[in-house]
Amino acid sequence: MHEYLLSIFLGVVEGLTEFLPVSSTAHLRICEALLNIDLHDGFWKMYTIVIQLGAILALPVYFWQRLLQFVRTFPRGERGNRTIFTHPLSLTLIAFVVTAIPAWALTKQIGKNLENLWVMAMALLIGGIIMWIVDAVFTRPRTMHMEKMTLPQAVWIGAAQILSAVFPGTSRSMSTIAAGQVAGMSRSAALEFSFFLSMPTMLVATGYDFLKTVIPRHHEVNIAPLTMNSHEWIVLVIGFVVSFFVALAVVAWFMNWVRTRGFVPFALYRIVLGIGLLMLLVRGVL
Repeated sequence: MHEYLLSIFLGVVEGLTEFLPVSSTAHLRICEALLNIDLHDGFWKMYTIVIQLGAILALPVYFWQRLLQFVRTFPRGERGNRTIFTHPLSLTLIAFVVTAIPAWALTKQIGKNLENLWVMAMALLIGGIIMWIVDAVFTRPRTMHMEKMTLPQAVWIGAAQILSAVFPGTSRSMSTIAAGQVAGMSRSAALEFSFFLSMPTMLVATGYDFLKTVIPRHHEVNIAPLTMNSHEWIVLVIGFVVSFFVALAVVAWFMNWVRTRGFVPFALYRIVLGIGLLMLLVRGVL
């Protein structure tokens, strides 16, 4: 029963934080540290991947009409003024490639930082300050809708997303939303593109982690192939389902919130959490 409740709790944390600009990675690592969960345990590595997949599934479910619309209008767009390089689907893929290649090259460094709470604390704090400044300064967007994005904007956002991969705690959502605003996009347009970009990014990243976990190479002796019992399968399913439904609700709520309000509350939360985490680390609590 304890692990069932733990699975519900972690599923809620993942669902709440995956698409908000507050870093789901940092929140999960903080929870795992406070709850004394072994980060090197094969099952909990698998569990983290599974609940992330649950959150990912919420996006195509929520945006299925937009996805079909983009597929139907490819490559000319609704108004016939797009090309194979400037259609929203193409721009999403281009931004993903811009992120993926450097992130793949920095795989070892990324792996080291994933368990470093000091890096996460500083990323939360600095990211919150940057987000606050960007939201206050860039208030006159030129691009009001995702359909009107340009190729340079997509490349810039893809490059900014690299920061979230190298420095966990930065938040993929924060880096892409802030980059979009700096590039002249409205809050809602930047958020929507951030969601679309997260689909291939998160799917490939979690898929890669999944393969490393179930098919470890010879030098990854700390991760053994999993042979799960029925109890462990139930724990996984609970986390997956909870993460999916919570993430689906968060995406719907966040889209409505951004249309009328800014990102300052999330920036403040990041700053407070970053300072709080630094204090716990200095005191040796974590």
